[in-house]
This record gives sequence, C-alpha cells and structure tokens, in this order.
Amino acid sequence: MLLGVTVSFTPHLVPMTRGILSTAYVRLREARTSEQLADLYRESYKAEPFVRVLNPGQSPNPRHTRGSNFCDVSTFCDPRTGVAIVSAALDNLVKGAAGQAIQAMNLMQGWPETAGLQDSGLYP
Repeated sequence: MLLGVTVSFTPHLVPMTRGILSTAYVRLREARTSEQLADLYRESYKAEPFVRVLNPGQSPNPRHTRGSNFCDVSTFCDPRTGVAIVSAALDNLVKGAAGQAIQAMNLMQGWPETAGLQDSGLYP
C-alpha cells in the first residue's frame, strides 16, 4: 500500500516466448471516466519515450512490444464499481532486462536516453 492506495496486481500466464502482460486494479477516490484516466496517464508519462498510453478501448498486446523497449499501457474505469483497471504489455527480454540496463547506463552517462534502443533486436 502506497499513499493509502491498495493495488491488486495480476500477471497473466499466456503461451508466448517473450513478453509480460499484466493488469492492476485500484479503487478510485473520485469518479473518473476512462478518457480522464488515460489523459492522467498521458500527462504522467509524456516525458517517457518508451511508454505508450493507448486510447480507451484499446488493449495492450505483447505482439506490439516484442523486441522493443516499449511498454504499452491501457486504462479503463468501471463506473459501476469505481475501480480503475490498468493493463500493460512489455517485452521482458528487452524492457524488463537488457533494454532497462542500457537505458539506465545512458542516463548515468548523460547520453540520450533512447540511444541504442530504437531498433528492434530479436532472438528468439
């Protein structure tokens, strides 16, 4: 629990060689629409070159992040329950491992954060 907010996190087990798909649930303190929540996420991540906030109604797909340093995020607000549902997909062998190390090294060295990370490299 951070800042008095309880988040339920569910990683999804799906048959794929690489990638992570997860969903988080949190009860909102005040009513929001899916569009408002997406706008909040866009504002929060506007300076992050590898986070893509999808439009409401779109679902993140590990196929679209495969071999990249991107994390795709989608948001949905359930007006019946007041719960925000946030889903994310990333390639755990790039964004979750080597890509994260390269991104951190770039920042520590004062290099462009995206250096060496814009091209896709795949194996397997």
